Amino acid sequence: MNIIRKVAVKKIVTDDSKAELREEYQLKIFKLEQECEQLKFEQKKLEHQAANKKANITARFHKEISNRKDQIKWNKYKLEQLEILPTGSEMNDGEVEAMIEIEEGMDWDNLTEQKSIIVKDGIITKIT
Repeated sequence: MNIIRKVAVKKIVTDDSKAELREEYQLKIFKLEQECEQLKFEQKKLEHQAANKKANITARFHKEISNRKDQIKWNKYKLEQLEILPTGSEMNDGEVEAMIEIEEGMDWDNLTEQKSIIVKDGIITKIT
């Protein structure tokens, strides 16, 4: 019988991976800031078209802009943490599902232990 279980994927932090993550976070921040500016523009445009619904429009756009500003803060925090993170340390990179074949008589405790895949610069270096 086959079962599916989750396996953690962990990345080893290298100078190259830090640079990639830094670039990724900065790009996300840039895009979110652009979205905020675009939303502000759209808000003003709609407010001029429908002056009687200005409060609804303002509230809706304020919520969207606030969500994006929260995401910007989160990405800036992740950038700060990335700079603190020492090279060679492990960081979680999500989970994947693995199919495992089980048979009668197998040690269940061994099967349920946390398994992981270690990746360094895009290459799998260890499977535990």
